[in-house]
Amino acid sequence: MKIRLSISAIIVLGILMFAFTQTRSITGKVADSSGLPLAGVSVTANGTGRSVLTDAKGIYRINIGPEDKTLLFSLAGYKSVSEMIGNRTVINVTLLKDVVGLQEMVVTGYGKRSTEAGKSYAMATPLADAAYLPGNHFKRYNNDFNTEGYAGITENGFKSVKNNPLSTFSIDVDNASYSNIRRFINGGTLPPPDAVRIEEMINYFKYDYPDPQGEHPFSVYTELSGCPWNINHQLLLVGLKGRNIDKSSLPSSNLVFLIDVSGSMSSPNKLPLLKSAFGLLVNELRLQDRVAIVVYAGSAGLVLESTPGSRKEAIMNAISDLEAGGSTAGGAGLRLAYSVASENFIKGGNNRIILATDGDFNVGESSNGGVERLVEENRERGIFMTVLGFGMGNIKDDKMEIIADKGNGNYSYIDNLQEARRVLVREFGGTLFTIAKDVKFQIEFNPSKVQSYRLIGYENRLLNDEDFNDDRKDAGEMGSGHNVTALYELVPAGADEKIPSIDPLKYQGSERNEPAARSKYQDEYLTIKIRYKKPDGNTSILYEKPVKDYINDLEDASENLRFAAAVSEFGMILRNSGFKGNSSLEQAENLARSARGKDEEGYRGEFIRLLDTVKGLRVTADR
Repeated sequence: MKIRLSISAIIVLGILMFAFTQTRSITGKVADSSGLPLAGVSVTANGTGRSVLTDAKGIYRINIGPEDKTLLFSLAGYKSVSEMIGNRTVINVTLLKDVVGLQEMVVTGYGKRSTEAGKSYAMATPLADAAYLPGNHFKRYNNDFNTEGYAGITENGFKSVKNNPLSTFSIDVDNASYSNIRRFINGGTLPPPDAVRIEEMINYFKYDYPDPQGEHPFSVYTELSGCPWNINHQLLLVGLKGRNIDKSSLPSSNLVFLIDVSGSMSSPNKLPLLKSAFGLLVNELRLQDRVAIVVYAGSAGLVLESTPGSRKEAIMNAISDLEAGGSTAGGAGLRLAYSVASENFIKGGNNRIILATDGDFNVGESSNGGVERLVEENRERGIFMTVLGFGMGNIKDDKMEIIADKGNGNYSYIDNLQEARRVLVREFGGTLFTIAKDVKFQIEFNPSKVQSYRLIGYENRLLNDEDFNDDRKDAGEMGSGHNVTALYELVPAGADEKIPSIDPLKYQGSERNEPAARSKYQDEYLTIKIRYKKPDGNTSILYEKPVKDYINDLEDASENLRFAAAVSEFGMILRNSGFKGNSSLEQAENLARSARGKDEEGYRGEFIRLLDTVKGLRVTADR
C-alpha cells in the first residue's frame, strides 16, 4: 500500500513539476481608446524579462515561463499597463494617452549646416531659438548633436502649362522615408524636414488599383478630384500596379549579403536587429537560391562562400557569429561583394547585393561620386543593389538612397522587426525581383483645362523632357506586385491666380501656346505617357493614356485618392511646406479615417496613430 502511495505521489509531483517548468504562449491585441491597433508596443514578461513588439495590426505573441506573473505593455506617449497572467492565454489591452508623459518628451527639431552642396545634417538648435511652424504650433529643438545626413530638398513649385506643358520624372518605389519618420515620431520627436520625402510616404501604402491585363506588366489608374488643402485647386492621382509573380515562378537568386559590422553598428537597433531581419529573409530562400556573406569594418572579408538556400543552418550560423567593431571600409566591402556576385553570376537570374548599413562610409572609397560610379558599372553588368538602412544618430540617408537608385534597386529603412518582415517576407518578390526597369512618366497637360500644375514630391527624380525618349537615360525600377503612386496639384484653366510666367516668346507664336484649345482633344485634361524596358531589355516600350473624367467633390473620390491626399497633407505639414495651404493634422486624420478601408495589414491604422501622436506633440509644444 505504501509503495502504491509513493508511486502515486511521485507521479503527481512529476506532473506538478512539469506544469511549473513548462512554457506557454500568450497572445492578444493592443489598441488605443478609439479601437485603432497600436504597432510597436513593447510587451514584457515580468520574471524572465522576455519582450516582444506588437505588429502593424497590434497583435503580439509571447512565450512565458512559470516565474512570469505579469505582462507590462508600454509605448511612448501612452500610459503603461500591467496585466496579471494567471491562467489566461489571451490578453487584450487598451492603452490610454499619457498627457503628462507627452509633456515631458523632448520635441526635437533641426537646424541645418551645409558641409557639401545639396546635403543637410541634423544639428542642435538652442531652445531659445526654437523654430515655430505657423498654423500648426510645433516647436522644434534638440539638446543632442547628431550627424544624420539627408540630401537637401527644394520642393517643386507650380509650372505654367503654356510654357511648360510637359512634366517628366522617373518612378520611385523606395519607402525608407516613411519608416524613418515613424522612428522619429515613435521616439517623441519630429523628423528633420529634409528627411520627409512625400512620394516615399505615399508609396509606403498599397492602393486598390486594378490588376494588369494584356501586354504591359502593370496597370495604370487615374483619378481627378478636388484638393483638400485648397478648394480652388484639383488633385490628380496616377497609380501603377505591377504584375504579381508567384514565388515559385521567380528566377533563381544569386544574393550577396553585404553587412556593415563597424563599431557604429553595435547598438541594439543596428547589428542585432539586422541579424534578426536577415534571419527572416533566409527562411524565404528556396533550393535554387544561393547566398554569400561579405562583411566590412576596418577591412572587408568573405565570411560565407556562395551557399545553396537549402543550407539555411549554415547561413544562419554565419549571420549569428557577426560582431561589430572597427572603422568602416564601405568601398572595399562593395568591391568585394561585386567580385563575389560576379563569380557566382546566374544568367537570367536575380543577381543582387543586399547592403545592410547605417551608411557611415568613412574609410576608403567613401565619396558619393566614387560609390555611384562603382554601382552604375555593375548595374550595366546585371548585378543590382538593394539597400537596408538601420539605426539612428549617424544614419547617412543620402548615401544609401544614391546607392539604391543607381543600382536598380530599392532603399528601405528598418526601424523594427515588423518592418523587416514587411520588406523581406511580405514584399519579398517586389523588393528583390524587377518586372520593369527604367520606368519614366511624362504627362502633357491641356492648357484649355489646366492653367498650372505642381508635382508633389519626386524632387530627386525629375528628368529633362528630352530624357523621356532617350533609352540611355537611367530611371526607376518596378518590382513584382509593387504599387507606384504620384500626385499632382492642379490649378484649373481660367482660375484667377498669379502663376509662374515668362516673357512672350519672340520666335514661337500663339500656335505653340494654344493648340489644344482648338483641337479635337479639348475634352481631355491631360495625357499620361509611360516608357519602360523589360528587365533584360535595352529598348523602351511606350504606354499612353488620356484623362478626361473629373469628380467635383472630394467626398465622392475613391479611398485611393483620399488616403494618398491625407499622407501628402501630413508630409507637407512635417516639412512646413510653402504649398501646404489650409492643411491641418485634423483634416489629414479625418481624410485618412474615411479612407482606411479594409486595412488588412494594419498599416493605415498605424498611420492614423502617428497623426494622433504628432497632434499630442503639438499640444505639448504649445504649453
